Amino acid sequence: MVKLIQKFVSCCRASGLRVSTSEVLDSLNQLKLIDPTDEPEFQSLLRANFAKSMRDVQHFDRLYHLFFHEMRMDIGDMKQAAFHSDQIKKSAEILKQMPHDNPIYDAVVDFLQGNPLALLQEMRRIRTEAEVTQLRFNLGPLGNRLNVMLQINRAASAASALVEENYAKTDSAAGRDLAAYFEERVASARSILMNEPRPGDSGTKKPKTEEQRLKGLGEKSFSSFNREEIEEMREAIDKLVRKLKNIVSRRFSVQNRGGIDVKKTLRASAKYNGVPVEIKYRRKSKRKSRIVTLCDVSGSVWAAARFMLNLLYSLQDCFDKVNSFVFIDQLSEVTSIFEEHEINEAIRMVLEKSDVNYNASTDYGETLRNFKKDHMELLTKKTTLIIVGDGRTNYMNPEDAILGQMRERCRRVIWLNPEQENLWGTGDSEIKSYMQHCHEVRQCRNINQLFAFIEELVL
Repeated sequence: MVKLIQKFVSCCRASGLRVSTSEVLDSLNQLKLIDPTDEPEFQSLLRANFAKSMRDVQHFDRLYHLFFHEMRMDIGDMKQAAFHSDQIKKSAEILKQMPHDNPIYDAVVDFLQGNPLALLQEMRRIRTEAEVTQLRFNLGPLGNRLNVMLQINRAASAASALVEENYAKTDSAAGRDLAAYFEERVASARSILMNEPRPGDSGTKKPKTEEQRLKGLGEKSFSSFNREEIEEMREAIDKLVRKLKNIVSRRFSVQNRGGIDVKKTLRASAKYNGVPVEIKYRRKSKRKSRIVTLCDVSGSVWAAARFMLNLLYSLQDCFDKVNSFVFIDQLSEVTSIFEEHEINEAIRMVLEKSDVNYNASTDYGETLRNFKKDHMELLTKKTTLIIVGDGRTNYMNPEDAILGQMRERCRRVIWLNPEQENLWGTGDSEIKSYMQHCHEVRQCRNINQLFAFIEELVL
């Protein structure tokens, strides 16, 4: 059992899941308290020790299924693997001796033989290289992944030809079993390539269906508003802003009472012969968070960004600080514009006088690089980062790893996507890559969805 867990830990580390020696020792000690043959208990024990966050859980579950199921490590499959161990070992040796000059091919053959370590390390190398290499385009990581796929296909073809050559004449059960074995391993290798780089969004909050607040226009897409409807929506926004400001003011007035102020209470008790009739309380200072917004103002996305900036402009009294940025391919800060001008004038100035090149192609990767270089200090554990955009990168490098670094520095990361959800991840959309680094990703295409978000943000 100890060797088995050590091998599993090696696979976890090779795939990028951080597991310390103390966590391994804790797991081994805790095995004495459960029945190791009870798989749900066994898996829960390892998950509790090795998965440190919600995002790690899905990564752990994938590795657990790969190691203990797909790699034939459970009891029934171990007997079958032992029966065919000689054929598998000999076949792997023959496959490695075939002419080739690519080390990834050897890693794939090791995987087919039952050792996933080298292939997991290669996948981690590709992912890490994509994160640290400052490339404008995403072709490097795509080329590396294509190379792995080619080597998987090459090993699969070689294994199939080898089995057919050795067992075609006899048509034995051993040949059929060996062919099925290699097919399953090849499928597992392809699954790792396709699914491993995106750990999923199980830890990302998804909003519930919003109730109808405004009839007709409430569910109408921002991009389809005419001028009269925009003015009507501005009036509705003003009403919401006044309502939220009143609620926030009442909430702080009720909750601003802190603990008992002993010194003031004792002084006040002097006129009652030392009896503390009047209890004095400390006043709590307002705890207001900070907001940083990054708004894509290209094309139809600007319709949603305009309403979002309108609301945030009006709600600045509810937050300690609001830093606003707009971008297409370069980041431009507009905080001072919104602080010094009326909202309509501010929006006009953003459109006409900001440094944004409205003829450029959207580049989220360059925007994130700009933010990391010049504005990373704005993100603290009191900061909520709000990104408004469709996540379409024009096939540029998405630099999603930088968003991961931003997540580590701030309190929350919320992404508002004005695009229909069924289009996410299609074409040049990298929203699925960004999603893994967000606490919440929600569709925001109309005023009802925007109102629901603002109420949750402020209240």
